[in-house]
Amino acid sequence: MQLRQLEYLVALARERHFVRAAAACYVSQPSLSAAIRRLEHELNVPVVRRGRRYEGLTPEGEVVLAWAHRILAERDSLRQELSALRDGLTGTLRLGVVPTALPTASLLTGPFCERHPGARVSIESLSSADITHGLAEFELDAAMTYLEDDSLRRRLPLYEERYMLLTPVGGPLGTARTASWSQAAALPLCLLNSRMRNRRIIDECFAADGATAVPAIESDTVAGLYAHLPGGRWSSVISHAWLHMFGVPDGMRVVPLEGPAHGPRVGLVTGPDEPPSVLAGALLAVAREAGVREALDALLRTYLDADDH
Repeated sequence: MQLRQLEYLVALARERHFVRAAAACYVSQPSLSAAIRRLEHELNVPVVRRGRRYEGLTPEGEVVLAWAHRILAERDSLRQELSALRDGLTGTLRLGVVPTALPTASLLTGPFCERHPGARVSIESLSSADITHGLAEFELDAAMTYLEDDSLRRRLPLYEERYMLLTPVGGPLGTARTASWSQAAALPLCLLNSRMRNRRIIDECFAADGATAVPAIESDTVAGLYAHLPGGRWSSVISHAWLHMFGVPDGMRVVPLEGPAHGPRVGLVTGPDEPPSVLAGALLAVAREAGVREALDALLRTYLDADDH
């Protein structure tokens, strides 16, 4: 068995098409097909279900694919570790981030790149489910996500979301020291859409106060949400973590919402490999020293204190 055969199988499972998989591996389609047939012969099991076109993997093929991901990840980890001993840490850290944590990613990636100037970071915005899949399939080295999934094995809490009302200074709650969720629900709102985990969480907070939010504007990105806030028409419920990137638009202020002091935890997770890859281990080391929770809480206090003066 050759590692190249495993690479071809991984590409075929990803592309779901022999020609596209061959192109991704920079080989001809007959060469890729022949290599996978040799793999089947060597393992004495059918790996690919074949018809007039690619029809998926057999049950045995799914097992082989899982091992292929693991073996190739171990190969990459070996290369990274040897390279780190020789030249310092190199390679590309593949980091998945849930959209609502993207504004805080630089609190980790900045120190990581400063400590390891020879390494690069590739960030991908993904749902929680896609992150779980990407880690399990060794497609990601690490991820920033909600820590509600018990299947995530290695978890480092970074911060707890704190929800604030961002509202125009001249609006109904523009001078309030605090606001209830039901008061916030009565405002013209711009919120993330219901496919986002953050939106489902705050909907539960609205419901606990006997209210239902009916936003006039919905977005699937934090940036899209913030784009509608200047101008004094809309309010929004935000995570305090977003203040790190977007701050408070002119003419608006942050009002604490009454209710739970903290929302769900956001943290750094790594894949099932033990020990973690060199790149993932290096990011974990940075994260343990970064003080993300303290930095975000201090930033929030700055905005709240500014309103008191």
